[in-house]
Amino acid sequence: MRMNTQTRHVIAAAVAIGTLLAGARAMAQAPPITFSATATAKTADGRGGSLPVTIRIERFVSDAEREAVLAVVKAHQPGATLKALAGKPDIGYIQLGERRTPIKFAYARSTGDGRLITVVTAQPVYFLSDPKATTPKPKEGFELALGLLVLDGRDAGEGELAPAAKIRMDDKGAIVTEEYGSEVVRLVKITKAS
Repeated sequence: MRMNTQTRHVIAAAVAIGTLLAGARAMAQAPPITFSATATAKTADGRGGSLPVTIRIERFVSDAEREAVLAVVKAHQPGATLKALAGKPDIGYIQLGERRTPIKFAYARSTGDGRLITVVTAQPVYFLSDPKATTPKPKEGFELALGLLVLDGRDAGEGELAPAAKIRMDDKGAIVTEEYGSEVVRLVKITKAS
C-alpha cells in the first residue's frame, strides 16, 4: 500500500503529538520534586516515636551514573562507596525533623503504574540509639543513609529509611543494608508536595 503525502503528514503529526504528550507526562514526573512523609520507629529501649520527613530531589542520576555507583558498591572495598558518593554534587536533601542531609544519589525505576525511588546520602541522617544527640556519634562503617519510596501512579505511598547504614551488594545483585539501629524506620503517608 502506498501512502500519499497527506497521509504521511497525518501520521507524522500523530507521532509528534504522541511524543509531546509522552514528554509532558515525563516532565510532570521529573525533578525537582518534593515528598513529605512521617518517619516512625521504635528505639532500642522500646520507645516509639515519629518525626516529619521531607525528601527533595533536584535530579535523578542517569543509568550510567547508577551503574558506576553500583560497581563501587559491588567491589565492597572499605570506604570506597562513601568516597564515591561524597565526591558527587548534592542533588537534593532528606530533612528529618530539623536536620537536613544532602542526597548524593537518587534513582527512579518504573513499577507498572507507579515507581520505586531510591535515595542515598554520604552521611548519616539520624542515629536512633541517641535521638537527643545534637552531634551524631559515628560508628565505624555506618556512614550512609538509604531511603526507598514505593509510590503509586499519584506519587503517594510508603517506604523505608535506613538513617545510618552500611550498604553492600549480595551475590544476586541486590543492595543489602546493615543498619545502625535495630528497628527499620518506616516512611508512612508519603505524598508529593504541591
